[in-house]
Amino acid sequence: MTQPSPPSSADDWPIQRVLSWTVEHLKKHGIEAARLEAEILLSHAMNLPRIQLYARYQQVLTGEQRAQMRDLVQRRVKHEPVAYLVGYREFLSLKFLVNGSVLIPRPDTETLVLEVLSHLKSTGKTTSECLDLCTGSGCLGIACAKQIKSSHWTLIDCSPEALDIAKKNVDLHELNSRVNLLASDLFAKLPAGTRFDVIVTNPPYIATAEIDGLDPDVREYEPHLALDGGPDGLALMRRIAECAPQYLKPGGLFICEYSPEQVTKVEHILNTAFPQSKITMLKDSSGLWRAGRCLLPQNQ
Repeated sequence: MTQPSPPSSADDWPIQRVLSWTVEHLKKHGIEAARLEAEILLSHAMNLPRIQLYARYQQVLTGEQRAQMRDLVQRRVKHEPVAYLVGYREFLSLKFLVNGSVLIPRPDTETLVLEVLSHLKSTGKTTSECLDLCTGSGCLGIACAKQIKSSHWTLIDCSPEALDIAKKNVDLHELNSRVNLLASDLFAKLPAGTRFDVIVTNPPYIATAEIDGLDPDVREYEPHLALDGGPDGLALMRRIAECAPQYLKPGGLFICEYSPEQVTKVEHILNTAFPQSKITMLKDSSGLWRAGRCLLPQNQ
């Protein structure tokens, strides 16, 4: 069966027909989640919730909607990520604005948030001071702040462009009273004597030599500043772990993300930096090693 030509201004293209064509076109170009992505792109082009696409299956797209949909699909088959095309990604059921200045939040990283939430709830503190280091879009700190009303957060990144996006997400979630942003090379700009109850970080951890082998969606579009972790991927992890203990309060929590194959090296780094702490290596929802958790003793 011959695939129809893409939607043009000369044809009537109802939602059903556009979805069918887009799914087949994305599949032909190797896009695995073709149905889901077709729905996301079309709902964006039509400014409709995804569920409404099926309630309005026979609604014909306007010329402007067809043109926008064609542009989105053309860009997607060149591997531009859907999140950048529509300008947002959901993370723990929250909407986060994204662009090419920040990494796209991923389900793997939700492991860190769930661990931080569990810790903060267990302490029973009336207020908690927390740090999200290498914040990017701000998804870690903001997701935690939304859930724990007694937590105050500092979001740090060295990229002004990333902090611009993080600020928009702070505004979006109405957290300006409890979330501050700071442009800094890791801990460098923090006032002397600053201490936190929690430090959470998802730093760059891809080895420089591995960048060229990443999927084109990542390699060509996501910021290398947020990906490249140096020769073995752990250069920033070592810097962060070495300094983190002096910025934690007694009983404070440090938690970091890493790639599954780095678990042994990261465990060694954490044991070296936190010799008196309880260290636990955690798996994500897919059963892969994903996070390192260090809990300082109360008497430190």
